[in-house]
Amino acid sequence: MDTLRLTQQGPVVTVCLARPQVHNAFHPTMVAELATVLDELSQGTNVRVVVLAAEGTSFSAGADLAWMQQSAHDSERENEADALRLAQLFHALDTFPKPLVVRVQGPALGGGVGLVACGDIVVASEHALFGLTEVRLGIIPAVISPYVVRKMGISNARRYFLTGERFDAAVAQQLGLVHLVVPAEQLDEAVETHVHSVLQGGPGAQREAKALIRLVAQTDPEAVLKETAQRIARLRVTEEAQEGLRAFFDKRKPGWVESTDA
Repeated sequence: MDTLRLTQQGPVVTVCLARPQVHNAFHPTMVAELATVLDELSQGTNVRVVVLAAEGTSFSAGADLAWMQQSAHDSERENEADALRLAQLFHALDTFPKPLVVRVQGPALGGGVGLVACGDIVVASEHALFGLTEVRLGIIPAVISPYVVRKMGISNARRYFLTGERFDAAVAQQLGLVHLVVPAEQLDEAVETHVHSVLQGGPGAQREAKALIRLVAQTDPEAVLKETAQRIARLRVTEEAQEGLRAFFDKRKPGWVESTDA
């Protein structure tokens, strides 16, 4: 692949954005390659957790400005098709069925914040910097807005979408975009700790948990009473759930932990 570097250690795959010379900015090739990788990893039975990281000093500067400038020569329909492909990528990230841990070592701007907003667990260096800077370029954070607004809330979106100001990792944590901020030298250790924690859960249960969150986040509690009851009833009788209960009473780790920690 031209824009990504993939490594696998046991059940953990790290997908690394590999365009450090342009601060890991998106362009059509990266968008297509990342979409393909996500589709493949979502189906891989030997993959439990995906870590999204980046090479160089920046996490991602969002859309490649040279690409954006070139788009001015394209028709509105061509621009819409480009934007739709990017929107579909963020949807794929947000609905990725396996745990997604995001490692942020440096600036995440524009669409880079969108990547962060789609993560299940986000660990950032204290040197990381964030910004929804689109308005300062005369555009808006359109395709990432569903995920960013959901994470930071409407009130904060009103401020940061309109000012385009940058903010540090501590503020990003307060806004809900980041879960943990650590010194740069502790970033990899913190990511590994969270990956290990995720590996303690049942893979089927985690897939169902992510689907459950998407269901209940957009519906009234009363409207999903039956649906939530049906979901837990279905899972209680699965082999994974029974193994988890047996392991608890036997005071041992369940099989999925033994197989992944080996």
